[in-house]
Amino acid sequence: MSLFKKKRKNSINLSPSKDDQNKETNKDLLKTSLQGNIQHVKQQLGNSADIVIREIQIGKGRIVKACIFYTDGLVDTNAIQNFIMESLMLDIHPDQEQMISSQQNVLQVLKDRILSVGDIHDVTEFNSLFTSLLSGDVILLLDGYAQGFTIGMRGGKDRGVTESTTESVVRGPKEGFTENLRTNTALIRRKIKTPRLWLESKKIGELTKTEVAIMYIDGIVNDKVVEEVHKRLNRIDIDGILESGYIEELIQDETFSPFPTIYYSERPDVIAAELLEGKVAILVDGTPVVLVVPALFISFIQAAEDYYQRADISTLIRFLRFFTIFIALLGPSLYIAITTYHQEMLPTRLLIGLASQREGVPFPAFIEALMMEGAFEILREAGLRMPKAIGQAISIVGTLVIGTAAVDAGIVSAAMVIVVAITAISSFVLPAFTMSMSIRMLRFPMMALAASFGIFGLIVGFIAIVLHMCSLRSFGVPYMSPFAPFISEDIKDTFIRVPRGGMFSRPRLINQKNNKREQVSTAPKPPRNNI
Repeated sequence: MSLFKKKRKNSINLSPSKDDQNKETNKDLLKTSLQGNIQHVKQQLGNSADIVIREIQIGKGRIVKACIFYTDGLVDTNAIQNFIMESLMLDIHPDQEQMISSQQNVLQVLKDRILSVGDIHDVTEFNSLFTSLLSGDVILLLDGYAQGFTIGMRGGKDRGVTESTTESVVRGPKEGFTENLRTNTALIRRKIKTPRLWLESKKIGELTKTEVAIMYIDGIVNDKVVEEVHKRLNRIDIDGILESGYIEELIQDETFSPFPTIYYSERPDVIAAELLEGKVAILVDGTPVVLVVPALFISFIQAAEDYYQRADISTLIRFLRFFTIFIALLGPSLYIAITTYHQEMLPTRLLIGLASQREGVPFPAFIEALMMEGAFEILREAGLRMPKAIGQAISIVGTLVIGTAAVDAGIVSAAMVIVVAITAISSFVLPAFTMSMSIRMLRFPMMALAASFGIFGLIVGFIAIVLHMCSLRSFGVPYMSPFAPFISEDIKDTFIRVPRGGMFSRPRLINQKNNKREQVSTAPKPPRNNI
């Protein structure tokens, strides 16, 4: 007991006192000595070669000593020369120089009369100085003042706006997001030109200080969803955010679920359409992938091109997608169940043909399917990681060679190769890659159920999947909405896509403030004029 008391006493003595805390706070504040500030910046950054420190004297009469800090490669050097260096050293008028020489509010004179830049803010702490400096801003400090300016001169080389490689369309915009956050927000504002499109920004990551932006349309979005997004982002305590996948994994509703509860896209038109439905977009600096919450199951089945084609064409394509979902999930499982337990379901000639093919195969259907599915997954991943010049050729040739050689060697049957090929092709029909991955993951346990219990096992497994999906929520919204709970007025944009004139309302569970998308016209149609 005495030992416990002693340890507790030592732990109390180790806590910092108020005087120590005040000293740490004072160390973080800028100093009045310009040389002291310069030395502190050099010391903290380890004299890094890419940090440019340029000491200057303001005015032709060299009245005030100053220093400019910026990170090479992150700023527009031409803008620094034209709008900062020349403004401070050459373009000062005599009356401005007289105001500076009188030492009356020099900082205010520089901000209001001399510096011809728009984005300028005060800085009094080293933490804010380092964050701005390493984000691409220019820092201006004066001798004799414990305050300076952060000037927005971000530049450097960025990837231009190009077509998205993962979400290609035949008809529609060809532009995609880039790794620059401001470029991405500008692409969205080009689509939605309303002052109600609000943007809130925060920095996440103890070391990376990654800028994360939240965009939504005020008056359409559910305020509770916005509050929940802020709450989950504020709970993140991590050293670095390098991609939006970090954010997705830290704020998702269900960690151990094969189904994604956060939607993402690289297309500005898709994100603009989601915002118009009342959803919230989360943009992360350094990645072209934008997150959208809340996410519904039906969102992963829809594609941008569905809304650029006629309603009948879009409806047909959606029926095709839902059909391919069942093929991708249950194709090998149905083959295993029927050939193993339910041969009476097959026509006699087909059954005889399958039996003759499997006569020399030493493995049961489940092992066949497992080997072929595993081989195809290996080839698919290898094709993604290989250089683009040879990746596609290797994946195609490898699949053909391995499939043909496996059939000739008697390891698998030709029918199994056909089933696995159709299943693999069907998984690529889904627009969302994350949902395709979920189907690929669930395919293997469904194959095991089919090998163990036949069609009965498939039915039980499918019911378990549906029940799990109905139990999911994405930021408070049921994942299977509008199917469960069933909302008849929202079915117009699920299995089918009604004509544009019938899509007059937004999803009810997502949007609860402004449900009308367009006014329903009750006026009679004008008569047709025959030519």
